[in-house]
Amino acid sequence: MTLSTLSRRRLLEAFAAAGGAASAAALMPGWSAQARSLAQAAPASLSGPVIDLSIGRGILNIDGRRSPAIAVNGSTPAPLLRWREGEEVTLNVTNTLDTDSSIHWHGILLPFQMDGVPGVSFPGIAPGETFTYRFRLRQSGTYWYHSHSGLQEQAGHYGPIIVDPAGADPVSYDREHVIVLGDWTFQPPHELFDHLKKSAESLNFNRRTAQDFLADAREDGLGETMADRAAWGRMRMMRTDLADVTGVTYDYLINGRGPADNWTGLFRPGERVRLRIINAAAMTLFNLRIPGLAMTVVQADGQAVRPVETDEFQIGVAETYDVIVTPREDRAYTLMAETADRSGYARATLAPRAGMTAEVPELRPTPLLTMRDMGMNPDAMGGGMDHGSMTGAAAGGAAMDHGAMNHGAMNQGSMDHGAMNHGAMNDDSMEPSAMGASSMAGGAMGAGSMGAMTSHDHAMGPGVANTAMSPVSRLHEPGLGLGDVTHRALSYDQLESLEPNDDPRAPGREMEIHLTSNMERYMWSFDGVRFSEVTSPIVFQEGERLRMHLVNDTMMNHPIHLHGMFFELVNGHGRTNPRKHTVIVKPGERLSIDITADEPGDWAFHCHLLYHMHAGMMQVVSVRPPSEASSPPDNPHGGHAMHGMEG
Repeated sequence: MTLSTLSRRRLLEAFAAAGGAASAAALMPGWSAQARSLAQAAPASLSGPVIDLSIGRGILNIDGRRSPAIAVNGSTPAPLLRWREGEEVTLNVTNTLDTDSSIHWHGILLPFQMDGVPGVSFPGIAPGETFTYRFRLRQSGTYWYHSHSGLQEQAGHYGPIIVDPAGADPVSYDREHVIVLGDWTFQPPHELFDHLKKSAESLNFNRRTAQDFLADAREDGLGETMADRAAWGRMRMMRTDLADVTGVTYDYLINGRGPADNWTGLFRPGERVRLRIINAAAMTLFNLRIPGLAMTVVQADGQAVRPVETDEFQIGVAETYDVIVTPREDRAYTLMAETADRSGYARATLAPRAGMTAEVPELRPTPLLTMRDMGMNPDAMGGGMDHGSMTGAAAGGAAMDHGAMNHGAMNQGSMDHGAMNHGAMNDDSMEPSAMGASSMAGGAMGAGSMGAMTSHDHAMGPGVANTAMSPVSRLHEPGLGLGDVTHRALSYDQLESLEPNDDPRAPGREMEIHLTSNMERYMWSFDGVRFSEVTSPIVFQEGERLRMHLVNDTMMNHPIHLHGMFFELVNGHGRTNPRKHTVIVKPGERLSIDITADEPGDWAFHCHLLYHMHAGMMQVVSVRPPSEASSPPDNPHGGHAMHGMEG
């Protein structure tokens, strides 16, 4: 039995044994000392150059229902860590679990040996062992930390980080609150994953009904409605397949509390209140709004952006947004974090006094996928299809037969397409906003010709059920379920860095990576290859400037995270393109990021939907000196074996 298999089994056994606090205390040594309700306790805040953290067991109380959890220093979520830019910090992390554990410092720039990814940057922390992390803080902003071992993140092993700037903060505020979003299952995480592996649709209860058919027929006509149903049936897809795990299974949390617990943040009318919002959920994208209060976005992923006022925004798993609100009335406001599939919500209250509440909005109608989400660009296909929102009653384009889109039986082998070295690219106008419909032809490229590079020269085995026929930029779209709201909704193209980016060079190399899946088998991968099957890393040359194109061949949103380095989202702002560590790639989308490979070492690169990563949508980026890195890399689509990863 391998170490990773043994660790997975121990974690599963631990959760399966814990039916309640009494049984957990009886069956698991050491549990009773920490088995207490954590929901109503204020999370601890730790600071200073040396911090001791202990990973152990706890009990989380959610709306009166108790559940075994993983706690750090007895707290779920883990304590807030607060430092100042320029400090050198030492963290002694002791693992009191009976299985390996780890901590990854999400978004923090540090030596790769301190990044905390078992099997990639360090071996993990064995039971009873202590690992010392040590690094200097080279940035400021809002970040978070979490386990990178197995599925422990789903069990509550996550917490917030604030790094205050060394000098003056560009954001002025009178008060702040940290808002940590989460999703919670009372089912053991590995059991939930097994359900998804057996049937990916087993936890999705958002299915269309006969009443929906009749309503669509009245609005669009019987013929068009029947053709629409037939097209989706031939593709073996559901227009409501928006999330692998929905509110039927999940409870949604803010700072470890359910909606009925009503976490409350106080203010005085007229104050500028800074909300540091972190999506620490395992699988859930949230659409966040505060009815009656406008929000001004001032940071994205810890990096300062030019202030942009909005009424709602989508936050992907692992993203962070800092917003300023100024409540002027002496009343309560509801902070509404509705899931993107609208099957549930997390809720908190902003109020001048404790105990106050405000009206909680009803859940809005479930969004529907369209042919655009299948990677079929209606603008390039003669029109007649649904161009816009994902919330309409029906999508056009039903008369098109896309049944032949299942390419699962195709096997073209694994071909190297990542090292598309076109020499120095000096055209700063090469932005997704300028994308055209023509295909990319090597050599010098103008903005228009970069548009629809739709090559699929990667492995096309059983793990690749579909490919996006005509992927397009969707940076101007605010996200799933927000296409037809009547108020302002933030989109990626509105984000602009407050200061020019440090590296003015144009990219000297490009690569394209496809996000691939076979949802019927719950197989997730990059370029059709699961992490357990790749043989070598994606190689960056230390110091190079490169552009990576991400093409989503699946019908789901994927928050893609690169460890160790920020990237610039190519959204039309040139030198002030926003710097991020995580970006949502929408279904059927092709977006681009620019990377300066200035952090040597091995770094994880993965989808931050936990079960997608666990199923194989992960690889390793290795930043090597030019003397050790081939140009272009021989095989840029490989990785390492990772502890806790499903094979």
